[in-house]
Amino acid sequence: MSFEQSALFILFGVVFALLVWGRIRFDLVAFAALIIGALLGLVPSGEIFSGFGHPAVIIIALVLIVSRGLMNSGAVELVAKYLLSATSGLAKHIGLLSVVGAGLSGIINNVAALALLMPLDLEAAKKAGRSPGLSLMPLSFATILGGMITLIGTPPNIVIAEYRSDALGAPFTMFDFAPVGLVVAISGILFVALIGWRLLPGHFRDKPKEDGFAESLYSAELKVGKVSRDKPMTVGDLYPVAEDKDVAIIGLIRNGRRIRGFARREPIKEGDYLFVEGDPKAIEAFMGAAKLAFAGSERHKGGLTGSALTLIEAIAPDNARIIGQSAFDMRLLYGQGVTLLGISRQGRRIQKRVRHEAIRAGDVLLLLGTPDRLESASSWLGVLPLKGRQTGMIQRNKAWMAIAGFALAITVAVAGLAYLPVALAACIIFYAATGLVSGTEIYQSVEWKVIVLLGSLIPLGQAFEQAGNAQLIADGITSLTAGAPAWVTLTVLMIVTMTLSDFLNNVATCLIAAPISVQIANSLGVNPDPFLMGVAVAASCAFLTPIGHKNNTIIMGPGGYRFGDYWRMGLPLELLVLVVSIPAILVFWPL
Repeated sequence: MSFEQSALFILFGVVFALLVWGRIRFDLVAFAALIIGALLGLVPSGEIFSGFGHPAVIIIALVLIVSRGLMNSGAVELVAKYLLSATSGLAKHIGLLSVVGAGLSGIINNVAALALLMPLDLEAAKKAGRSPGLSLMPLSFATILGGMITLIGTPPNIVIAEYRSDALGAPFTMFDFAPVGLVVAISGILFVALIGWRLLPGHFRDKPKEDGFAESLYSAELKVGKVSRDKPMTVGDLYPVAEDKDVAIIGLIRNGRRIRGFARREPIKEGDYLFVEGDPKAIEAFMGAAKLAFAGSERHKGGLTGSALTLIEAIAPDNARIIGQSAFDMRLLYGQGVTLLGISRQGRRIQKRVRHEAIRAGDVLLLLGTPDRLESASSWLGVLPLKGRQTGMIQRNKAWMAIAGFALAITVAVAGLAYLPVALAACIIFYAATGLVSGTEIYQSVEWKVIVLLGSLIPLGQAFEQAGNAQLIADGITSLTAGAPAWVTLTVLMIVTMTLSDFLNNVATCLIAAPISVQIANSLGVNPDPFLMGVAVAASCAFLTPIGHKNNTIIMGPGGYRFGDYWRMGLPLELLVLVVSIPAILVFWPL
């Protein structure tokens, strides 16, 4: 074994050990390894930073930005509103949510799909009075499974597709992963919905205890727009929506005055304001479901220079400029471009109109505006924004437009009329032009740690392969399975890849396993495609630990999981994936 081969084995061994240890950020580990590799002469000087321009890196970044645009449009609510039912049986709830989660993962990114659906699952668990731990792990696993269906659903598929382009001259296309991915996803979803959740520890079936923490309840005013119905809409018509969104309707304002003792049958007219009470997320959701607006909504328009609106919660200290004055007195809307949507006052209801109420020390204000205006207005008012208490305003009127733009981009790419990164970039330009994503959000949407990880490991992976290390590992696996059919060797490769992915980042696993799979296929004299597809499937299946996939990490806190809870459902699921995926691969990608 040469110095170069030994040095690369040692370097990757240290990288994997540090990634498993987890005390140092994985992007810093990967970047440091790249620089060390360059200093040792293991990576040619002209290729040190070539990974950051690799198509796989570009596609992953673009998919994350497109996902943010789809999230901002509220497209998921078009489907999700039919899911939440506290009266549905748990198996049915998990099944429906898993199907939608898997479907979204194939369209956007599996992390984004979980981020969209997890709040809905938490809300359903709260209404049903059960532990969210029973359904969050099935949802996480379903989104991971769904990501296998398309090229853009999960990073391993993107990495494998681009590696095939380098190794064999052409990449996998958008739906080449679908035949095997659908078999695996359908089998996995049936398992998690019917059997998997029953394997979780018994304490998840106990009724959850109240944690004593409650969101602040705000008194807010929501504006009624045009009422176009054959019969007048009444306050009572909105009660079911308000109850579903956990919002209380406590007043009606007409011509600037509160209507005392209003009845459920009171007709609602254009320009009226509903006085409601609820937490910020509930108020925002009710506003969208009931098609209500807010004071000053006409001033917040999207477009080329538009920016997505955000709700923030900010506390007013006793030395704040706004103390003793109202938002109207300070011309907050017209001077700062920010709306005071609600006020929370230690559990007491506001008697006056929100914008005419004098602010007291200790009040928590619900401010709405663009991020830059909110920052400026908070400083000017002297209020202190609460960290982590932000709620994005969903632009529900643009949902179909966002879906159409994304569908067009994918259609153009699949038809071969445009390179996939170019089509996705055009979609992002469309989203920016229509105000679905702001310039700031474009940069915030990209998970830069993953980009640095991938950009750093790609040159190292290429050096690993060029030095002959991949061939050494491939020879070891083929020697281990000498005399056995090729599908046995494929099985061993998938088991090794799956095990690594449970403890390492799936992108890192994929970058190493991809060249090994091609070397094994070449050694056996068979088609390399089934081996590449096997690596794609196995690298995505990280179900044994909370560290193998980001989705498993995200649910750990909200679900109340311990490290050892994952294998109970994850181990049989990984075995099931092996059982169904290997025959599927051999059918759709013959050796």
